[in-house]
Amino acid sequence: MYPASAAISRARADSVSGALMVAPHEGVNPTEHDLDGGSGGVGAARHDERVTLVDELAAAGAGAGRPLGVAAAPFVGAGLACGDRRWTVAPAELRVVDEQLHPRWTWWGRPTTETLVGARLGACWDVTAVHRLLFGGGDTDPSTVWARTTGLDVDRLPAAGQLDFLGGATDSGDDDDPVRPDGYLQPDWVDGGWHRDADRLATWAAVALRCAERQRELLGALDAGGDPLLTAWSESTAELLAVELQVEGLPLDSVRARELITAVVGPAPRDDADAARLRGERDRRVTDLPGAGVDLDLRNPADVRTLLGGIGIDVPDTRSWRLEPLRASHPLVDALLEWRKAERVATTYGHGWLDSHVRDGRLRGRWSGSDGAAGRMTAQAGLHNLPAELRPAVAAEPGRTFVRADLGQIEPRVLAVVSGDPDLARAGAADDLYAPVAQRLGVERPVAKVAVLAAMYGQTSGTAGEALRGLHRAYPVAMAYLDDAYERGRAGRDVRTHGGRLVRMPPLAARLDEAGVRAAQGARGRYARNALVQGAAAEFFKMWAVTVRARLAPLDARIVLCLHDELLVHVPTERADAAAATLVAALEETAHRWQRGRTAVRFVADVSVVARWSDAKG
Repeated sequence: MYPASAAISRARADSVSGALMVAPHEGVNPTEHDLDGGSGGVGAARHDERVTLVDELAAAGAGAGRPLGVAAAPFVGAGLACGDRRWTVAPAELRVVDEQLHPRWTWWGRPTTETLVGARLGACWDVTAVHRLLFGGGDTDPSTVWARTTGLDVDRLPAAGQLDFLGGATDSGDDDDPVRPDGYLQPDWVDGGWHRDADRLATWAAVALRCAERQRELLGALDAGGDPLLTAWSESTAELLAVELQVEGLPLDSVRARELITAVVGPAPRDDADAARLRGERDRRVTDLPGAGVDLDLRNPADVRTLLGGIGIDVPDTRSWRLEPLRASHPLVDALLEWRKAERVATTYGHGWLDSHVRDGRLRGRWSGSDGAAGRMTAQAGLHNLPAELRPAVAAEPGRTFVRADLGQIEPRVLAVVSGDPDLARAGAADDLYAPVAQRLGVERPVAKVAVLAAMYGQTSGTAGEALRGLHRAYPVAMAYLDDAYERGRAGRDVRTHGGRLVRMPPLAARLDEAGVRAAQGARGRYARNALVQGAAAEFFKMWAVTVRARLAPLDARIVLCLHDELLVHVPTERADAAAATLVAALEETAHRWQRGRTAVRFVADVSVVARWSDAKG
């Protein structure tokens, strides 16, 4: 442990640097910032050719950390807004602006991010990401974002061509103004009109600036234990990192992957009949064993329970984690678990998966910067659930290596911070948090670990029961924090994470009896408790990830995977040690900023330099 006190094609990414440009506006002379032959100021007066775009932006107020609006679209260009000034530019110019002015790029969300991903921009403000932080939920259409942020009734959002049945057609105002007289956004702009031409891009960027300004005011008014503004910054950059991850892709040795898949499920089937034959062969590894039964359907949980009951194993369900401790009890259990591994590879990670998602030695899938109650980064194409059997195929390219870092005991350490429990914070100063907790409770370390995890995830019986009672006595502040979250969720009250993200509680289902209501309320309470701890942990992880992203830039290193609490970095071999040290230093920096000097919990990570992902421990 190291201490710390729709995939986008590469061709499209490369096009950002040169192909997307717009012609100069009539009457405006090209300037030195026309790097690719076309940009000019919207409504700007004629200016001296020696005045660069950077000079103009600086004169308008752009600078380090200051908001600079931007909107961009393929084959149209980019529009900028700062103060009351507007510009249309080639996207390639934004890299120079970023390097010289270091602004906080402010955009609506994914469409602009995907267009500009090749520019490798720095600090940003993603209006959509901040909206999720402020209001929760998944409705991030610009019209809804704008309405909620400006205090308008979202139930009255206008639609294109909408009629007012009492007064005829509604007054939509000037079609060239994205904001209607009634304060709502023009549906035409939201539905794609914003990128009809370069001038509209600049106007759309200006509206993003207005929305972001109001969002900052709302964040400042939040009652949260952490720093919502800091969370907004990191959540925004995490969305940018998500797009970079789907463009960059995860290095994968296709030949080795094919070998590993073949070893588990056999060669690629020639046709449907051959696929059925291979499936039957996999099934017979279980069904041909004594005691299995002739008509057994391995894909039917009821049949599997009957199978297990016939060999004297009574379990409430047939989940693999429940059967794993029973593997040695009977050959059928071992065969069933091995069959499930093979079936998962065959149906989800087989030859078809390899052919569909791996190109040019990279596994690519769509990434999200925040998904679900926990707010974790997630990915498609199997990137977040790659079986251990296939990890040997994740290999660094020639001349490069991986630096892998995995946070240790992140959630109990986060609990120590967000709850403000001084005793748990003192335990969090140790390399192994569970050791001082076990000593304080007077139990073995494994029991202490189970108790802490049970407290966060809602288990109240079994091995954890007595130790949980000890936790209430030893760490009353942390336990009160969890109990309060449970009661708020149980009552249906929304909760906010330490960083300020709203987590909405689902309504109870209709027509529940009394027992059903109690069960649903209890589940909602556990959901709230889990969301506060896991949500804060996700916020911490993303803050660390985007800090690593920034600090690694001089090393020509790229993050290629964010998996739960783990980072995988692809780096030139000769810079591996420097990258490892950077990951640790970034963790220290993140821990200091996130705790805001209120606690001194240590955050730790297991860091290793490996050629293949499977070479890392854990």
